[in-house]
Amino acid sequence: MDTGDRMALPLWWVPLLPVLLIVVTAGVVAVDEAAAARARGAREGLLGSAVVPLREGARLLVGQRRRTVAADSVLWRIGGATLPVAALLAAAVVPLGSRPVADLTDGVVWFNAMEVLAWAAVWMVGWGANSALSLVGGYRFVAQGLAYELPHMFALITAALAAGSLRVTDIVAAQQDLWFVVIMPVAFVAYLVSAVAMAFWGPFDAAVGRDLAGGAAAELSGVDRLVFAGGRWLLLVVAVAMAVPLFLGGGAGPWLPAWGWVAVKAGALLTSVLWLRRRFPTVRMDRFTEVSWVVLVPLTVAQALVVALVVLGRGM
Repeated sequence: MDTGDRMALPLWWVPLLPVLLIVVTAGVVAVDEAAAARARGAREGLLGSAVVPLREGARLLVGQRRRTVAADSVLWRIGGATLPVAALLAAAVVPLGSRPVADLTDGVVWFNAMEVLAWAAVWMVGWGANSALSLVGGYRFVAQGLAYELPHMFALITAALAAGSLRVTDIVAAQQDLWFVVIMPVAFVAYLVSAVAMAFWGPFDAAVGRDLAGGAAAELSGVDRLVFAGGRWLLLVVAVAMAVPLFLGGGAGPWLPAWGWVAVKAGALLTSVLWLRRRFPTVRMDRFTEVSWVVLVPLTVAQALVVALVVLGRGM
């Protein structure tokens, strides 16, 4: 097997990847808006609800960009732009069927590094605005990141350990006989929870909470707010989609082509995440930190140890 980094898909896929992700993300936003409208008792339907985010996006594109006194404009703008860029770079190692755009030998490490970059981006937005509410929101996300990052890393490590490789396609190949979700359900659940927390979405949206008038995004307006919100949604889609090659066998399955199974599995996970979002209130930071350190970290460490023992047993 070739152990070097290689471009797994043709070069013309590189400019198509952002377009594909934006289209998929727009569809997810439309479905979420439709669910929100139904919860409010409105009857616009999916098509009518899809117009809402499009109209809001157009409004933000032509809106005036707000400026705060003594803000660090460079840090502020770079932070907002870094969020979608980090999500797109992370997507480069997610297989779009049987192969990703870039099949790196250390694809799992690359993916996690881009997530950490997104973590820094949110803090930069909160800090650069020179606003108390934005600053509190930024530090909330730092605290949330410290809580979810360890279980998230242990979940990634467990999948890589079982496959004996950090290459994402090797992890998929190792699941030909049995999907990893069967032998490491704790890592799978911990990964999904931390993926949602990474996108500061649903129950983990304290960083942009209403009690802080929007938190880290409180002072963003116009195109800056649109880019930040789009990056947040992109990050959610990419992070959840990565669970497919890590734990659900990637594109493995009968009848459909590999890309079809990836779409079905990722769609099922995203639908579940959207549904569960409205079943839980926003989790307080101290509660989430406590659960993460007291419950998720020990469980994911134990899961990694069990998988390590199984791998050692097979090698003997």
